[in-house]
Amino acid sequence: MLGVIQSYDPETEAGAISTGKELLQFVISDWIAGAPPEQGDQVTFDLRGVKPCNINLYVANLNKGEAVKYKYLAILLAIITGWAGGHRLYLGFYRLAIIQFSITALLIVAGLPGYILLWSFVDALLLFGGHIDKDAQGRPLK
Repeated sequence: MLGVIQSYDPETEAGAISTGKELLQFVISDWIAGAPPEQGDQVTFDLRGVKPCNINLYVANLNKGEAVKYKYLAILLAIITGWAGGHRLYLGFYRLAIIQFSITALLIVAGLPGYILLWSFVDALLLFGGHIDKDAQGRPLK
């Protein structure tokens, strides 16, 4: 099965996995991945009754600390498609990209298209200055 780590407490070595339908409790002895669990990790697991076992990081998250997205590509996308949230999509911030696009649409409808360019300019500066330095999975940018 697939799920997402909802919470994990290193002191009690226990946490919870959300499957979208239910919340399953687990203990660290059921964890088989090399890296410790963190909130938001996507995991695969087997069910033994109602208890998850053989919990492992989903393949996409195995190299958590390794940079996979390019900073300068994100800057270029911010300059070109920043008004629509293209750089946010590239970095994996899907909700923020949808919000950004929605606000842009509202600004166009309101007759204030000049403010749209602020998204591109400000986000490109934030990326270039290092204030946005990680993707949605917490990995550093190359």
